[in-house]
Amino acid sequence: MYSPKPRSRSRVQVHKRIRKNLRGTIDRPRLAVFRSLRHIYTQVIDDSTGRTLVAASSVERDGPVQKGGTVDAATEIGKLIAQRASKAGIRQVVFDRGGHRFHGRVKALAEAAREAGLEF
Repeated sequence: MYSPKPRSRSRVQVHKRIRKNLRGTIDRPRLAVFRSLRHIYTQVIDDSTGRTLVAASSVERDGPVQKGGTVDAATEIGKLIAQRASKAGIRQVVFDRGGHRFHGRVKALAEAAREAGLEF
């Protein structure tokens, strides 16, 4: 009997395929997004040195978000990551959606980051 792949495994395969061609540099680091059912996490990463330059997530105790699994929470995290990136002197990033579809929380985070000043 045929058994389809679990979504998590197929998402990982899509993410690996995306990451083959997607690299963050010091001039244009990678904005990586990971979402779970309850929270959303973002990092601005310089892949040439392997360092995380800026991070924001809905798990932070002093963060602006109480519940992390909503579109509103993703919007707040997008604004927060853009503010922290601009403080660090980062204006342009490469967007890495992490294998997730570009809609819902991922789209809300990206649009909020763009409105707050990040360029993709």
